[in-house]
Amino acid sequence: MNLFQLRAFDAVAREGSFTRAAARLFISQPAVTGHIKSLEEHYQITLLRRNARRVELTDEGTKLAAITRAMFGLAEEAQVMLEANRQLLTGRLEVAADGPHLVMPMLASLRARYPGITVNLRLGNAQETLAALLSEHADVAVLTEVEPRKGLHLQALSESRMCALVPVNHPWAKANSVKLKELDQVIMVMREPSSITRRTFDQACNQARVNPRVLLELDSREAVTEAVAAELGVGVVSSVEVSHDPRVAAVPIVGEGLVNRHMIGCMERRRDLRLIQAFFDLAPV
Repeated sequence: MNLFQLRAFDAVAREGSFTRAAARLFISQPAVTGHIKSLEEHYQITLLRRNARRVELTDEGTKLAAITRAMFGLAEEAQVMLEANRQLLTGRLEVAADGPHLVMPMLASLRARYPGITVNLRLGNAQETLAALLSEHADVAVLTEVEPRKGLHLQALSESRMCALVPVNHPWAKANSVKLKELDQVIMVMREPSSITRRTFDQACNQARVNPRVLLELDSREAVTEAVAAELGVGVVSSVEVSHDPRVAAVPIVGEGLVNRHMIGCMERRRDLRLIQAFFDLAPV
């Protein structure tokens, strides 16, 4: 069995691209293609489907990817342990986050403290971020409202509060706060039901028996901001996600159950790896 061929396949499976796999391995793209072609021809198996836009794993490729991810994941752990003696002068950290607002200051601190560390950041929704961490596509993750589970190490990071997002000319725009019950029957524009912000707000409304009129659902916080600026309704945004847009104003909502907990997570068995611990150490005390 040729480990160079398996490593090339593993890189393509992780990156979803021959070009990015070549960059990850510091070899040419034709070399990656040649390794995988030789692997498929030797074992008479099709591992990848190639088209103009993306690379997809076949069923057999998916099974092999699970094995190679474990194999080379252990090799990467060994490399991280050995690199610890070099005072983190080099290394690569895979980071996932369910939003940019909390993770970006941490990455800036990481860059200032360890300028030789390369970071790959994956941004996605809450479910995608947790899935990336649990599947070990990410070394560490910044998460919101994650329940403890076996094998997952979590450390508190911060809390945020729900805010009403209104047009700058709205009567609430200059208020210090708005009570949750004041949103009863108010026309609102909201994130999709699966978003953490929406789930937190909906649960608080149910407990308080408040029934806002959600007439527009959107799949991004940027879209919510645009809808509010166009005066299509009142939006809801987390206090850590408030944008500096002069067209809108964010006003804290007063009520029970309107706080979200943010945390850093990694797999329990990897928490003592020095590069991962360095990221945890960046969390404010």
